[in-house]
Amino acid sequence: MKFVAFERTLQGTGASRRLRNAAKVPGIVYGAGTPAMIELDHNALFFALKKEAFHSSILEMELAGKSQQVLLRDYQMHPFRPIVLHVDFQRVDATTKITKKVPLHFINEEQSPAVKTEHCLVNHVVTELLIECLASELPEFLTVDLGNLAKGQTLHVSDIPLGGVKVVTHGKANPVIVSVSMRAAAEEEAAPAADAVVAVAAAPAAPAKGGKEAKEGKPAKEGKSGKDKK
Repeated sequence: MKFVAFERTLQGTGASRRLRNAAKVPGIVYGAGTPAMIELDHNALFFALKKEAFHSSILEMELAGKSQQVLLRDYQMHPFRPIVLHVDFQRVDATTKITKKVPLHFINEEQSPAVKTEHCLVNHVVTELLIECLASELPEFLTVDLGNLAKGQTLHVSDIPLGGVKVVTHGKANPVIVSVSMRAAAEEEAAPAADAVVAVAAAPAAPAKGGKEAKEGKPAKEGKSGKDKK
């Protein structure tokens, strides 16, 4: 992804406030040389931050007519307003070794035996991993194929194809990524009960007894009394 940044000469709280009032975001670029103070268009940055690739891939930053490769390292948001307050980038090149969190993309879950035939619940224990690799090998995401997942099975970090990257596990030898559990008995009983309610609601009402007159809402005629028979 590519974005445009501009050089920032003024620093300090007052200067940053004036930038924000002008719909700009103050930032910094560090690494591989002298840190550079920058500013970016707020709206363009705000919508870029909504994209997954902006957080987990090498970005191309245009600054003062020159292109640089950078990584998003940090950003600060207003406590309750949708406003970006500050942003940090790191310069990288193909030989830079980096540590970065990347998201996990889960595929084929609905086609797995665990879901399709055994009606189990698939739990995504983690949704991102911290990895270590060269900047040139940084993946935008890691794919986790759940197509062969079965009842009672778990997937660990070692089950994911990592290519040339290394997962940083913070002391855990082989963390669980996905687990499979049976549905609770209450959930399994709720489905047939719901179907029964729908079936009862859909059934036609039984006709009222009393013949044609009862159907039309007319009172039935009274029979002759014993006096009349005489």
